[in-house]
Amino acid sequence: TIHYHAEIDSLDAFADSDMILASDGIGSITRDQRADQFGTQIQMRKNKFVWLGSTCPLDAFTYFFKKTIHGMVAAHTYNYEEGRSTWIFEMAESTWEKFGFDTFDEKDTVEKLSKVFAKELQGHPLITNKSHWRNFPYVVNKNWWVDNILLIGDAKATAHYSIGSGTRLAMLSAISLADAVSAYKHMPANRDTVHKIFEKYQELCRPTVEKIQHAANVSLRWFEDMDTYARQGTMEFVFNCMARSKQITYNSLGLRDPVLVRQVVDDFFARNTASDASAVIPLLAPYSIGKMPVANRVAMSPMGQYSADNGVVGDWHLMHYGSRAVGGVGLILSEMVAVSPNARITPGCAGIWNTEQVSAWRRVTDFVHENSQAKMAIQLGHCGAKGSANRIWDGMDTPLSTGGWETVSASPIAFNDALPTPTQLDESTMETIIGDFVTATKNAVDAGFDMIELQACHGFLLASFLSPLTNKRTDEYGGSVENRLKFPLAVFSAMRKAFPVDKPMGVRLSVTDWAPDGLTESDAITIAKAFKQAGADIINVSTGKTVSHEKPLIGRMWQAPFSHTIRQAVDIPTITTGYIENADQGNTLLMAGRADMIAYGRALLNNPNFVRQVEARYGRYETVMDSPVPKQYRAGWVPLCHSQQADQKEYQSMKLALKPKSHQIKE
Repeated sequence: TIHYHAEIDSLDAFADSDMILASDGIGSITRDQRADQFGTQIQMRKNKFVWLGSTCPLDAFTYFFKKTIHGMVAAHTYNYEEGRSTWIFEMAESTWEKFGFDTFDEKDTVEKLSKVFAKELQGHPLITNKSHWRNFPYVVNKNWWVDNILLIGDAKATAHYSIGSGTRLAMLSAISLADAVSAYKHMPANRDTVHKIFEKYQELCRPTVEKIQHAANVSLRWFEDMDTYARQGTMEFVFNCMARSKQITYNSLGLRDPVLVRQVVDDFFARNTASDASAVIPLLAPYSIGKMPVANRVAMSPMGQYSADNGVVGDWHLMHYGSRAVGGVGLILSEMVAVSPNARITPGCAGIWNTEQVSAWRRVTDFVHENSQAKMAIQLGHCGAKGSANRIWDGMDTPLSTGGWETVSASPIAFNDALPTPTQLDESTMETIIGDFVTATKNAVDAGFDMIELQACHGFLLASFLSPLTNKRTDEYGGSVENRLKFPLAVFSAMRKAFPVDKPMGVRLSVTDWAPDGLTESDAITIAKAFKQAGADIINVSTGKTVSHEKPLIGRMWQAPFSHTIRQAVDIPTITTGYIENADQGNTLLMAGRADMIAYGRALLNNPNFVRQVEARYGRYETVMDSPVPKQYRAGWVPLCHSQQADQKEYQSMKLALKPKSHQIKE
């Protein structure tokens, strides 16, 4: 029996029911009354939005973006029946305040928004229905059921309206519950069976819900940051918006709308590398870091090899770096190279504090320069509290049983329960360490490196000064972000003076700690600006690894939003990294303006010839003589092109064959 207009504020009357399905929506009373039992977490997001209607007809789901004197305003619009459309208006809270909106004043809301979107509304009115301004509540629940009560729909989990999956999530809940009931329909109708049904429901439903929520949250953050995209040109902005949740990429959009993608690619080359028509795709486009030209946008991430002998690199390193250079990587970033014996993380870490180490590195850089177009950058760093540890395969972040050394940090805070507590640096030791970095910088010149990247991330020594979680000092090097910057900036500035002015320097930063009370976005921007003013040419944007109790949100291309934030707010080139696995993802990030170079890690560990295969797949060079493939390997170039391009055509034809008719492009 269905009872309409019956408000339920207590479940006492239904306590003996077999199942109580709490489908009472985003503001679920049932859930809120038992928040501790469900493990409910509700995060109110930053932007303001209001839900309105209109008689304005729309051809399809449409985004309208308007630049106003107060900031960017977005309209999410779609038809819900003939002659009726939904209009959800969204903006930053600061923009909302500047407009002078009132939460409950519908008349004022309609008047102001009708003026801003007069052209798009085509003379049609906006329609209200309790259209009050709100902040989107991001809802998650650790447990989806308690006793005989089951959460379903928005009461269970919310997904931002920008990906249009609310109905999908609700139907997924219902279908999963129906399947769960069917799985146990022959069992007796008692509480144990109900619990089995609920567990099955969670098993069937949760993975997809969490996947959709993740995509929705990435999209949600894009809209929260949309004011930072206002500087982008039209085509870059369009692609950025389309690719915001990472569900649509360069390849997939190219199949849906090749004309649009060609326009975006042409726009990219017009703004960046119009002189090199052979680049074909953004990932293969040449670039310049400062005055240093780089053959393409592919960088190799710094990846520790832990295979040096007393800091001296050997044949393994020659093979490791040399093979990636021959394989076409544009910029090779070395593993973190220690500036002194006590700056090493492990006994196997590379160093550059003596002439033997310089000569060993020179062997590597000479090979790279003689046999490829790659540029070699050395990442100089100091382990800080993470030193005197075992090689990663002997136990990551665990202490040496013998032969260890004293560790130092901004404050006497151990990285974890296993590693020793470091000694807090005093000013005398700071001066010594600055001297170590300067010596290492001069040695890097002698070793033939083209560029230096300063390691100031992941909780190592310089990063320990930057984060409030690891810097608890009460002197001039602690407290405010400006104070926390003093020592890392002093190191960088001294290095910059010792390094040739025509060679670039970069910095690798963790711009969030993924932990409460850690680095804020404002901190990260301040830090990046300071390094830019000190002479940094590029920022390699990373995150986390500051504290062992971090809780990062890891996924495909997961650090790219942070790269974009620094790139836009600081107006400095960036390198992004983080589970970027293929050329499609790299092209997507470059075309969306999220970064200027893409650092690949695991992809290059698995495949030293990754770049060569991308060049062959996209037909960068017409003949083998046009390509920079070493002459020793040219016999394999033509077959590689044939096989890669055949694979590409097969992939595209399969995707097109599977494309729903609703996704066909209108002529």
